[in-house]
Amino acid sequence: MSESEPSGGAVRGKNRGKSAKARAERHEALANLLAAEIQSGALSPGQWLKQIDIEERHGAKRMDVRRALDRLVQKRLVVHLPNRGYHVFKPDGRLAQEIRAVRVILETSAVDGIVARAREEDIAQAMRLARHFEALLLNGTAIDLHDANIAFHEHLLGLCGNLELAALVKELRGRISSAVAGQWQKRSRIEQSNREHLAMVEALAARDTEALRRLVGEHIQQSAE
Repeated sequence: MSESEPSGGAVRGKNRGKSAKARAERHEALANLLAAEIQSGALSPGQWLKQIDIEERHGAKRMDVRRALDRLVQKRLVVHLPNRGYHVFKPDGRLAQEIRAVRVILETSAVDGIVARAREEDIAQAMRLARHFEALLLNGTAIDLHDANIAFHEHLLGLCGNLELAALVKELRGRISSAVAGQWQKRSRIEQSNREHLAMVEALAARDTEALRRLVGEHIQQSAE
């Protein structure tokens, strides 16, 4: 064997490294799929998660399902009870209220950056996303509305330029957003959210920082109603 040729041990070690990376990517991908189901309301707060159902629904192996569920436990989206299994985290009223209070602090503090950094094309995209939500008012499902709502808010908050703040808000929202399906069943709340989205875009277009700050805070607090 020449000096340039890797030894058998080196090749096996390299292959093991690739295999471990592939497994980690599968676990994370499955965890993200399950998180999306939780955050959209497809999996309800408190619902028990049967591993065999997840295996069949996503074509996953049992070990990958276990690893993905353990990852969601770390994210506090899922609770693991020894000898019983896993269930979707169900926030109590106090926790939901405290998370909303934290979101108000974070998201209203981001408004200065949003207004300062938003370009005309960014504002136009915010309006397109708001109109997309509006277009779902008649026939959109709860999950359609949830996804459109998240897309609007992530775009708006992303304009602040602080990626860590945006990621933290996303994590906080995910911890209580599994109740969103119930929220979108109320016609009055859907229509109110639509009006609030449009008002936020109008305030941004006018570069009215104080109006946008007020609207963002009210929008978060009214999600509890």
